[in-house]
Amino acid sequence: MGVNEYRSGGARRRQQAILDVIRSGSVRSQSDLQRLLQKRGIAVAQPTLSRDLRELGLAKTPRGYVGPHDTIAPFAPSEMRESRLDRALRGFALSVQAAGSLVVVKTPPAEAQPVARALDEAAVAEVAGTIAGDDTVFVATASERAARTLARRLAASLTTRPAQVGA
Repeated sequence: MGVNEYRSGGARRRQQAILDVIRSGSVRSQSDLQRLLQKRGIAVAQPTLSRDLRELGLAKTPRGYVGPHDTIAPFAPSEMRESRLDRALRGFALSVQAAGSLVVVKTPPAEAQPVARALDEAAVAEVAGTIAGDDTVFVATASERAARTLARRLAASLTTRPAQVGA
């Protein structure tokens, strides 16, 4: 399935059906989800389903899959959340720059949201909140000093790319 076909209205309808199924009850595995979607007349291959789950920001918890508005933070130890943040930064962040009391994280197009979510869920002390656009995350901090500290910390996670830190 090509990128344009995947992002079509059919994909949006399928993803909406996935959210409906997840919200209607406990779904503990992808095979359960495939079966429940099939009952709704939606046949989906496992790789496509995995991609949909990732794009929707769904997470698997001890209760089963939870939606993007159900936080996984209470279910995951802080080490796991911090590890997820490091992976998100290594995988998506291109640069990190302090700008006053903000930290600006640049990503490739369509990759800012996973970074913002990982920052929110990691419960980093310096982070007051995040706003994600298409390719930029604005991270609010309490002060310029907190922003510089956070920018250094985030940039240290960019081990697979040259870290670009501005102050």
